[in-house]
Amino acid sequence: MSEQSGSKDPLHGLTLKTIVEELVEKYGFESLGNEISIRCFTHDPSVKSSLKFLRKTPWARKKVEDFYLQSKKWD
Repeated sequence: MSEQSGSKDPLHGLTLKTIVEELVEKYGFESLGNEISIRCFTHDPSVKSSLKFLRKTPWARKKVEDFYLQSKKWD
């Protein structure tokens, strides 16, 4: 049986909304679009539209989560 409370996932307990909001606050959409080439950050971006896209696009969500983890290493 797996132990849920001892999760080794660094994103455990974080919502996608929290991740996106923190990245937008730290970098802004323009810099995010330069770092992660995803249309939801480069064309008429908003947190709401980005979340909608990322929730249904696993490869894009992975890129954002990976970038978030990298950005936390430099904090």
